[in-house]
Amino acid sequence: MVQRLQYRRRHSYATKSNRVKKVKTPGGKLVYHYVAKKSKAATDPLNGQILNGVPVLRPAKGSKSQTNKKDRTVHRPYGGVLSGKNVRNRIIRAFLIEEQKIVKKVLKLQEKKSGKK
Repeated sequence: MVQRLQYRRRHSYATKSNRVKKVKTPGGKLVYHYVAKKSKAATDPLNGQILNGVPVLRPAKGSKSQTNKKDRTVHRPYGGVLSGKNVRNRIIRAFLIEEQKIVKKVLKLQEKKSGKK
């Protein structure tokens, strides 16, 4: 006859947070082991790309008390939030916008000079 099993905690419903697997102990007894939920990797909000260098942890394990700051982020602006590609694009875009402003200013000065003559 098959051995019957009991949940080891008080939560008695087969929900997502109460997943179990059957394990045979060295004593030959069958018991339930609780299976932790799988966690999702941190993603870039702009294109959904998975962020490199950021560990895939459950929220409690990734908290400030459980891990170091250097383990949770990447050493660059927007590290651990945006991917390197998107940060590079933002920097280039900002630089080009500033260059465009300078060019407009120079053209305006040249127009004034040519208008006076």
